[in-house]
Amino acid sequence: MADSEARWYVIHTYSGYENKVASDLLSTAENRNLQDMILDAKVPTEIVTETVGDKVKEVENKIYPCYVFVKMIYTDETWYVVRNIRGCTGFVGPGSKPVPLTEAEVYRMGVEQRVVKVSYSVGDSVRIVDGPLEDFVGVVEELDTDKNYVRVVVSMFGRETPVELEIAQAELVEE
Repeated sequence: MADSEARWYVIHTYSGYENKVASDLLSTAENRNLQDMILDAKVPTEIVTETVGDKVKEVENKIYPCYVFVKMIYTDETWYVVRNIRGCTGFVGPGSKPVPLTEAEVYRMGVEQRVVKVSYSVGDSVRIVDGPLEDFVGVVEELDTDKNYVRVVVSMFGRETPVELEIAQAELVEE
């Protein structure tokens, strides 16, 4: 991968400074005209339902406390900008050289979401295009794009059998 391509890096921060570091980083990048070098800063969160006594409320929790994810092109200048943000203690990585996250880590950690386009829906006939049941045709019974999952009912040995697949393993049968 080329050095000029933006990658995701992890920054360590003081506790409670995550949102401040992320917003300060983006505004400093804008002030220094580095928006094309420092593209994004995120603090991944999740909504959790908490029950205290008889009260139920939804709370937003940080998935990785004390860490901010930044998408940037790594140069001496961007390194300097990040290191000098108040509340930032440095990059995650050996020594002073940060290590970019792999694409798999980015998706697994919830920093970026994949957009899944599906050409079929529940009730449609699909052909399985990959795996041991390749070329079998079945009907979509359940579809979950968030989990990249589809359940297809195929006819095997004279019986209806549900099969769980990844969305890309099935394609719409054109009629």
